[in-house]
Amino acid sequence: MKLTQQKRLTLNDIAKLAGVSKTTASIILNNKEEDFRIKAETSRKVREVAEQYGYRANVYAKALQAQRTNVIGLVIPDLTNYGFAQTAKTLEKLCRENGLHLLIACSDDNPTQEKNAIESLLNRQVDLLITAPTHQDPDYYQAILKHTPVLQLDRYIPDLAIPSITSRDTESIAELVENIVRAYELKSFYYLGGQLSLSPSQNRLKGFQIGLEQAHLKAESGWILHKDYQPESGYQMLADVVEKLGYLPDAIFTASYTLLEGVLRYLTEHKLMGKLVTKELHLATFDDHHLLDALPFHIHSIKQDHDMIAQQTFRLINEILQYQTAQSVKIECEIIWRR
Repeated sequence: MKLTQQKRLTLNDIAKLAGVSKTTASIILNNKEEDFRIKAETSRKVREVAEQYGYRANVYAKALQAQRTNVIGLVIPDLTNYGFAQTAKTLEKLCRENGLHLLIACSDDNPTQEKNAIESLLNRQVDLLITAPTHQDPDYYQAILKHTPVLQLDRYIPDLAIPSITSRDTESIAELVENIVRAYELKSFYYLGGQLSLSPSQNRLKGFQIGLEQAHLKAESGWILHKDYQPESGYQMLADVVEKLGYLPDAIFTASYTLLEGVLRYLTEHKLMGKLVTKELHLATFDDHHLLDALPFHIHSIKQDHDMIAQQTFRLINEILQYQTAQSVKIECEIIWRR
């Protein structure tokens, strides 16, 4: 089928085709004909013309008049990331049920792509922008704040006066790591993390180090590795560890579920999954997935409350849109110890 470009009809065009004034057409299409006692026949005719030609009101013109678009922009690093996907799904439902529209874009954890996504959303005149920062340039976000409110999700830029919604990860990780070291009497425990420049990477590494210290296991050189949060990075970091050691370590903690995916793929491809069954290797991860409950071996995890994260994000959206002062929020995590 050949696509042909057709002219979008304006309100003025609809009025002329229906034989009424532009003001009358506007009143009818805004469902206010009863307030102005417009005849039912006139209303019917205007609506029929509008439907026949597929007329849609100019939302930008309406927004200019109302000083609101009721559109919220959200930029997340990875659309396939289970945690971000769960948060986005719940947040979209909350927005939809309350007369707001959530536009979702992906940064691919790339600063340039994040800026492109943000510019695209700002061009659509969003009332508020939510982003998971991929870089630590405060000046960029400060410039946006001059005309559009901003919220930070999952990550934050230190010393930047922008409210954030994050998980209380450091304390939970420290407790889980200490428990794992003591339960299995570990001699080695490796950490595979994402970009160290990001706030969650720093907080999760801090939790891991505190856990080792509390369990009196001194970290050795080479135990801590960082790349990004993609599954391929989890795969490659474990490959590097095995190549250097010549064997698997006692335990591995991954700073995200996506990194765990890469680790499991490496173990599968190299026929090492049996090490988990015999408990020669122990795995733990930040974030959780119900599939971990179905495995024939134990992977302990830190479960984020994605529904609560979405609910608190929505609460902050409303506070900001009502010109109230919004404060940063930390959401508690749950330790999942599988037996």
